[in-house]
Amino acid sequence: MVTLADVARHAGVSSSTVSYALSGKRPISDETRIRIERAITDLGYHPNAGARALAGKRSHIIALVVPLHPEVHVPTMMEIAIAATVAAREHGYDVLLITNDEGPEGIRRVAATGLADGVILMDVRLDDDRIPVLRAHDIPAALIGLPDDPAGLSCVDHDFATAGALCADHLADLGHRDIAFIGYSSGVYRRHAGYAERTLNGFRARADQRGLRFLHRPCEGTYESTAGTLARVLADRPETTGFVVQNEAAIGPLLSLLRASGRTVPEDASVVAICPDTMAEQHAPRLTSVSGPKKDLGQVAVEQVMARIAATAAGEQPDEQLLLMPPELVARESTAPAPRRTTTKEPST
Repeated sequence: MVTLADVARHAGVSSSTVSYALSGKRPISDETRIRIERAITDLGYHPNAGARALAGKRSHIIALVVPLHPEVHVPTMMEIAIAATVAAREHGYDVLLITNDEGPEGIRRVAATGLADGVILMDVRLDDDRIPVLRAHDIPAALIGLPDDPAGLSCVDHDFATAGALCADHLADLGHRDIAFIGYSSGVYRRHAGYAERTLNGFRARADQRGLRFLHRPCEGTYESTAGTLARVLADRPETTGFVVQNEAAIGPLLSLLRASGRTVPEDASVVAICPDTMAEQHAPRLTSVSGPKKDLGQVAVEQVMARIAATAAGEQPDEQLLLMPPELVARESTAPAPRRTTTKEPST
């Protein structure tokens, strides 16, 4: 276990100097303070009160915990991260990126060492094991995502349940009755990613209300996996005429495979994608899509965490904040009224 004496040796100062730096009882030069902070970080020292109180000063850094796993759509993640960075700079703060593979231990490290004044979590799971750590350490935090129990937290996210419902309504209004929902890989659902489960639940509830028959099929997003997914969908439900895709990687392969099978989009099959507008516009035909303002997520999360930092500094209890950004469906060329008669065709794999 790393001790205060270990930190002192690593920083080249006395143990009492480290103690003064942690407690703020005596003034410490900026150069010495920086050496101590680096030693604490290098050694992973976790003082009882947390080095966040170094001389009672703020670090003016926000830690942004970004997702690190194969299912991440990097452009979307980076758009949110950039928006958060720009918003933080407007408050005189810098952003420190931390990968979520550290899990709860990464949050403990931030809280204990004072690396940041607040934390923004991305890729929040419904049963996220990082949230109890946030509550235990009382660190100012904002979540880009919605857990099962958001009590007392500050959260911002897209209203994914409504996004799923919009997809079901659009296809139902066009007369489609057999729908395939092509989602993320099975691993995303196993780890209870909120954005995936809430979208599917919203779609399922509205599909039941509108009398739609639907299949949900997870998909890895590669050409081969999408081909297998489409083949299984058409084998199980050959009358399928509507497709909802919540997997950016699977969109291109699906359109190619539908064409290869002789199904013209949108005359024979309608496709709705849950994706950014910029991506929807890049495909041929241009995709009917459901999206939300990605940049606003990062900006709102920064505003939320700054409010909690200010409340904590004032000795006040931060207010609970929950904001779900409304999605918008934009109809383009990939959806049309359901064909009057469906012809069963064998997909090309």
